[in-house]
Amino acid sequence: MTDQPQIYLIAPPDFDAERHGAALAAILDAVPVACLRFAPASSDEAAITRAADALREIAHGRDVAVVIADHLMLAERLGLDGVHLTDGARSVRKARKALGADAIVGAFCGASRHDGMTAGEAGADYVAFGPVGESALGDGTRAEADLFAWWSQMITLPVVAEGALTPELVDELAPVADFLAIGPEIWEAPDPRAALEALRAPLG
Repeated sequence: MTDQPQIYLIAPPDFDAERHGAALAAILDAVPVACLRFAPASSDEAAITRAADALREIAHGRDVAVVIADHLMLAERLGLDGVHLTDGARSVRKARKALGADAIVGAFCGASRHDGMTAGEAGADYVAFGPVGESALGDGTRAEADLFAWWSQMITLPVVAEGALTPELVDELAPVADFLAIGPEIWEAPDPRAALEALRAPLG
């Protein structure tokens, strides 16, 4: 555990360089971000490629790693840093084998301590639990603060909190989460950077 959790930024699912590029660059220039995730809404490979290329250019220019949700082959082809798997522990071994030891492989495990431990044993670099607030993320079952408290005491694998974060939840989870995954909370705001600053204000 670090003293304060790091920000793990989630890009807009419909990321478009013209619409979102400047706001993303402003955030990365103003706020220390550990990793950027792209979970594309589109299934069109050309659209995903365009968006991922733009994200990679903005992020890598600022030494921020980029992972893509679930698209194993695209992660490698597009020069991204790894994958964020949304099916718990099920695909971790496959992803690790496909992408190699140096790639980032993360696993979203809902509110399941068991899935988190299984993902870690299978070779995940981090486990994400959520939603921590009122959200339809996963099956909507909330990952409560005591899950993160237990994990931070018992397990060395980094843990990510995500899903409908508020300043109050940021304050509550700061002592027990390694990363706070933030994205949907800020992209609808007129000024996403200001929204992120407000959300992370409890971190000091």
